[in-house]
Amino acid sequence: MKELAGRLTALDPDAGAAVRVIAYFDRLAESRAGLEALVRGAAVLAGCPARLVDPERRVHVRVETDGTRRDTGTPPDPAWPAVRLGPDGTGMLWLERGGDGAGPAGSVSGPAGVAPGGGGDAEHGGPAVTVLDSRPAPAAAPGQVPVQPIPSVVDAVILERAAGAVRLVLDRTRGRAPAHDPALVETLLDATAPEPARLHAARRLGLDPTAPARALAPLNGRPRVIPDAPEAGSGNRLPPSASLQETEGTDRAPANVSADRPELPGPPLTAGRLGVGSAVPVLELPRSWAEARTALRFTAEGTPRDPGPRVVYADELGGVSLLADLVLPGSEPPPDVRALETAAASAPWLPVTLHAITYTSSLRAAAAEINVHHSTLQERLAHAEHLLGWPIRTPQGRLRLHLALTMRRLARP
Repeated sequence: MKELAGRLTALDPDAGAAVRVIAYFDRLAESRAGLEALVRGAAVLAGCPARLVDPERRVHVRVETDGTRRDTGTPPDPAWPAVRLGPDGTGMLWLERGGDGAGPAGSVSGPAGVAPGGGGDAEHGGPAVTVLDSRPAPAAAPGQVPVQPIPSVVDAVILERAAGAVRLVLDRTRGRAPAHDPALVETLLDATAPEPARLHAARRLGLDPTAPARALAPLNGRPRVIPDAPEAGSGNRLPPSASLQETEGTDRAPANVSADRPELPGPPLTAGRLGVGSAVPVLELPRSWAEARTALRFTAEGTPRDPGPRVVYADELGGVSLLADLVLPGSEPPPDVRALETAAASAPWLPVTLHAITYTSSLRAAAAEINVHHSTLQERLAHAEHLLGWPIRTPQGRLRLHLALTMRRLARP
């Protein structure tokens, strides 16, 4: 192969470079090189950073030209040369060649070198790498629109051979199970399943067995598991929506009554209520699943008739979670909950108003939250106290009201 590459180089530099690329990735595949070694080879051969992203398998590897791994959250540039790992998948391999560095990569610049961390095994950098030069593309004439870079012959071969080797590694180490495979998630959340089976399911789902994860309990959907990867002090959170939901008349639901659907691998979560378990080691995910189901009971629809948070975290409930053991679904509602239901039947504005005063720091803030005048809110509260039978503008009364609203959700069938 080396002799053939030398002869072809004398006739056609691109053809000779392409043959060396094929031989290089063949040697990596024979040595069962890992994903990072394959991406490193693509980066060093192409003379530009290379990036592998497979959302379904939760794989993200980026390697600089010098062979150093340096992952980034910056989205890929659509103008970069890229290849899809499979016809139906979302995995992509990019060469970050663009701007003044775009252009064909045909000639060989200098002697062959060894990739950083090199060697001939899969754990290190793989076989010796011949660095391929990237000649700059001609600049656009004044007044002309710059032409999007077209992958060179060598770039195309690098992408094709590297993607083929990456695909084999992913199928061998991660299988073809998608990140939302219901059977694997069910095994992972089953406390009676053997630990080896749960660890195997975690690996097939792309989860790191040494890193924490959370279980999700959607109201109308299959259970899900997401990794908990803190960044800058915040975990993999599902932030509440800042938008306000307009309702009938001049009232509107408070800002915390709804939550955006999080960006997660697999099928999108449907709009609706969601319980989130605490972040735990992979083998303790059955406990997180039980907590997520409990948290789901504390959620609300986020509507005028059922205001409240659509997404609830178990680790933010604290001692309030004990109420879930006292008020069972479909059981006889406590007296305060029955008083709430009776009052709401005669005053449709009541649930949103009562929720606002329990989830805001002052009556003026509550009035602004539901878009009514402060004096109007005072009149409503006086009427609500008459309907409920206890004061709700005192600290003790607001606590009683808060508990009543919470128990109202817990008592739902």
